[in-house]
Amino acid sequence: MTVKPQAVTARATVYGYPRQGQRRELKQAIEGYWKGRVTADALRATAAELRRGNWQDLVDAGVHEVPTGDFSYYDHVLDASVMVGAVPQRHRAAVAADPLDGYFAMARGTQDVAPLEMTKWFDTNYHYLVPELGPDTAFVADSRKQVAELKEALALGLAARPVLVGPVTYLLLAKPAPRVAPDFEPLTLLDRLLPVYAEVLADLRAAGAQWVQLDEPALVQDRTPAELNAATRAYRDLGARTDRPQLLLASYFDRLGDALPVLAKAPVEGLALDFTEAAAANLDALAAVGGLPGKRLVAGVVNGRNIWINDLEKSLATLGTLLGLADRVDVAASCSLLHVPLDAGLERDVDPQIARWLAFAKQKTTELVTLARGLSQGTDTIAAELAANRADLASRARSALTHDPAVRARAGAVTEADARRSQPYPERAAAQRAHLGLPLLPTTTIGSFPQTGELRAARADLRAGRIDTAGYEERIAAEIQEVIAFQEKTGIDVLVHGEPERNDMVQYFAEQLTGYLATRHGWVQSYGTRYVRPPVLAGDISRPEPMTVRWTTYAQSLTERPVKGMLTGPVTMLAWSFVRDDQPLGDTALQVALALRDEVNDLEAAGTSVIQVDEPALRETLPLRAADHAAYLAWATEAFRVTTGGVRPDTQVHTHMCYAEFGDVVQAIDDLDADVISLEATRSHMQVARELAAHGYPREAGPGVYDIHSPRVPSAQEAADLLRTGLEAIPAERLWVNPDCGLKTRDWPEVRASLESLVTAARTVRAEL
Repeated sequence: MTVKPQAVTARATVYGYPRQGQRRELKQAIEGYWKGRVTADALRATAAELRRGNWQDLVDAGVHEVPTGDFSYYDHVLDASVMVGAVPQRHRAAVAADPLDGYFAMARGTQDVAPLEMTKWFDTNYHYLVPELGPDTAFVADSRKQVAELKEALALGLAARPVLVGPVTYLLLAKPAPRVAPDFEPLTLLDRLLPVYAEVLADLRAAGAQWVQLDEPALVQDRTPAELNAATRAYRDLGARTDRPQLLLASYFDRLGDALPVLAKAPVEGLALDFTEAAAANLDALAAVGGLPGKRLVAGVVNGRNIWINDLEKSLATLGTLLGLADRVDVAASCSLLHVPLDAGLERDVDPQIARWLAFAKQKTTELVTLARGLSQGTDTIAAELAANRADLASRARSALTHDPAVRARAGAVTEADARRSQPYPERAAAQRAHLGLPLLPTTTIGSFPQTGELRAARADLRAGRIDTAGYEERIAAEIQEVIAFQEKTGIDVLVHGEPERNDMVQYFAEQLTGYLATRHGWVQSYGTRYVRPPVLAGDISRPEPMTVRWTTYAQSLTERPVKGMLTGPVTMLAWSFVRDDQPLGDTALQVALALRDEVNDLEAAGTSVIQVDEPALRETLPLRAADHAAYLAWATEAFRVTTGGVRPDTQVHTHMCYAEFGDVVQAIDDLDADVISLEATRSHMQVARELAAHGYPREAGPGVYDIHSPRVPSAQEAADLLRTGLEAIPAERLWVNPDCGLKTRDWPEVRASLESLVTAARTVRAEL
């Protein structure tokens, strides 16, 4: 298509940028600070240097207006809680004594004080710290971080736009504080919160801000009239202030729906919309309200959550349509680039032709600048870029990697019987109890044990050729022996081999499946200093050979107790990868399910009696709009059942989920037809146990009694108290005892002490029963 220049120059911008640095310098500095090796001043200097580097990269690429305030030591929602003074009572002394240490205590907890609850940021794999609010919460403005980072950018001569979590989204993400009535609605605090936001906005204007971005992604979810009225009131009040900067209200991840007229009519100067996830819906809705006359529209036309190159011509067509709907149209990614890696140019091991299909944060920034130039100056000025883009898109579409006839034929032959166990759960449960002989309140762990420095060094030595495969496997075998011996000595009932050979619960499998690509530098923040390297699901999926049977069988040979086989489920394999966008997700999930089904069947044939297929991403991937739930859950639960449907009745199938709002998918959890599910429950005080009971969940469950995302070691009494709370909802004959999640990120001393507490708690409560 041809786009003629618009009268006003379009500018490229982003809502946020990866925080970690090219070599994850932020992670190293923060963890060094926690261990006492890095001073607070050195940590702050590293952070400032990373911010400057990010801004310089954006400006060098041609971005006109850089974001500030998106940088965080741990989490931007936690930063918002600090900004408005919403510090829980139990953390106030620590924050008063040392704001930095208090900040990390809120995120991670201490041995004496529990951290804030953590859960998923909408339908991404990023985790945020949930604000704790109550009727007595007194908000107090603290804009020091936001002002300081703005001044840093302005001192460099940059046009800068502070980014804040919007007040409505902040309250909708919050939960009642402990000992506050669970039906308390944080949104009732809006009138108390708005003056604090007004004060922060005034501080930013005084510091030199021309624009401030207020993120309101919660408004793309289904919202009640009362919630929409709250948004109307919030921006009517903030918009009426005369001491504020210009306001850009940003939404992303889905269509705005009924909230679009609210934001379009608000007395603010700009609106940012996602035109990737819901382009047609947002376009139609924007036209229906008469556009944004006299306002700025920031159009998110480049996908900020995936790593595939943009279809530039398609995006230009969308932008051309938008030109008549706003006074000024600027170009952006659909959301913060926090959700993608930094630079695809670092991936030297990827086939050069395939590498041209990839766009990480730096490449997406270049796409934005190209689109802005084409919109402003006409498509003739970017003819070379358009031609190269067309060639790369065509190369991907015709690649043999993306189309395997054998895989597609097998998927097409799947029947309803393939997704169904041979006997109903009550009959299976009886067979499993007889076969496994487990005690009441059986204990287990979720799968992984600490990934020690020695294990990481062994993998590095193998890659570098300093040891051969035999030497590496000797180290893995020795680690498995130690893990099995520890579990037996501690008294755990169902053991795991500890996964010492696995670099990541998705990447490990991806590297052994056709159709996946691995990256070397594709790190993305999951939470805090936890970064993951999602593999790239680029083509049709199959399993050339067994992936886990050898080490699981070896572990079983060391003990008479059952050892779980450990797999990652099909939905999580998609959700924690950068998944292909050229076919329906359900089709891709079925391909992965069939590959995993082969692995499940081989584990059973090798003598594995308990097989866990983890699906922590089932809730995370739930669409944000209720109208889209049924279609997603249909293919998601079918994929799990296809994975596990071929085993004998006496083989016990487990699944695991963590850090999500489980009540939203409790029927889907039931529909998985797993025999046992383990779930995160510690930070939410066993809420999931009550949700399962309210649903009438008929199978066995293990709500966690040990929070593995905190360094604190729970006492046996603490774990026992949580277990007793669980028993109020789940009968003892169906209750398991386990941690919230895998132990990979913890150190051995914490793990030993915590699991000893867990087993002691189980024995104590078992004796009481």
